[in-house]
Amino acid sequence: MSVLKNIGRMSVRRMATVSATKGPTAVVMLNMGGPSTVPEVHDFLHRLFSDGDLIPLPFQRVLAPLIAKRRTPQIEKQYSDIGGGSPILKYTRIQGEKMCQLLDELSPSTAPHKSYVAFRYARPLTEEAIAEMRADGVTRAIAFTQYPQYSCSTTGSSLNELYRLGKKGELGNIDWSVIDRWGTHPGFVEAVAQNIEKTLQKFPPERRSSVVLLFSAHSLPMSVVNRGDPYVLEVSASVSAVMQRLGNKNPYRLVWQSQVGPSAWMGMQTREAVQGLARLGRKEVILIPIAFTSDHIETLFELDLEYVKEGHELGMDIHRSESLNESPVFIRAIADIAAQHLKEVSSGAPRTSNQLSLRCPGCTNDTCGQQKAWFSRGGQ
Repeated sequence: MSVLKNIGRMSVRRMATVSATKGPTAVVMLNMGGPSTVPEVHDFLHRLFSDGDLIPLPFQRVLAPLIAKRRTPQIEKQYSDIGGGSPILKYTRIQGEKMCQLLDELSPSTAPHKSYVAFRYARPLTEEAIAEMRADGVTRAIAFTQYPQYSCSTTGSSLNELYRLGKKGELGNIDWSVIDRWGTHPGFVEAVAQNIEKTLQKFPPERRSSVVLLFSAHSLPMSVVNRGDPYVLEVSASVSAVMQRLGNKNPYRLVWQSQVGPSAWMGMQTREAVQGLARLGRKEVILIPIAFTSDHIETLFELDLEYVKEGHELGMDIHRSESLNESPVFIRAIADIAAQHLKEVSSGAPRTSNQLSLRCPGCTNDTCGQQKAWFSRGGQ
């Protein structure tokens, strides 16, 4: 941590010198977000259920406000139970600030760097991040997804929102490039693996190799999966990379959480897996959030207060692996990802990845194709 502090002091001096002549290189941290206080829950839910990229609904404009109103009391209670709000904004800001401190040293030619939080459903919203960037005189920006694995419903939705603002002329004269996925990056894999190894220490040495590792990711409607969305494949690749780093010493499964509504979603569900393992007598388990970069409602409430609690009631020795939060290994990883991206784009590489250029084979969303073309031209 002392290294980070020293880098931070050097970065401040560098930024003071460079910022007088140009605006910062913006690193825009794209994520879903979460209500920081209980009174923000309703608006968060309204935006979430209004987004057809995330949750496609018939008669969306009519149903979204009704569903949000009906679910608000239940979700307000959940946020109250985890301390009165989501910590995702706190951790995203910490990660972004420390990443940019490292970036100033790793990529001095593009310094100074400044992170901007752009949440899709909670403040600061995308348009608020853009307003701050324009006030800072930003002319170069990276849209950096904080979802390690790509889905049209998550990263795609955030990129679509940026594109819509750009189409209306609200982004100003900013040159854009995109980091759209990084779920098998060695630094990310190492950070997740280290947290698992730390959690394994809670079990007796003679039983550690038999502990079941349950990797849990946010589920996805099967309607999205079946049109060719790559999310399930990419989450699976992350799990395989982590298990390889761990030497494949433990039995494991990939399971899915946070299903909403009666339609078919990717399974099996995390709760059902916990119950099934208890029934089979496999009662030593670690729950591992594999698709989240920080704590929020799905780790602090769903995993901790629902599934771990239920596991204990079923007689299980069950623990949850820590989220990445302030992990210096993870922060170094995202700094390395951004630095490599800046180096490649500065050397003439495309502004978007080959993978981002490919639409899902079953895609019928014209905005998706327009967004991909727009970013490939640097936001022009």
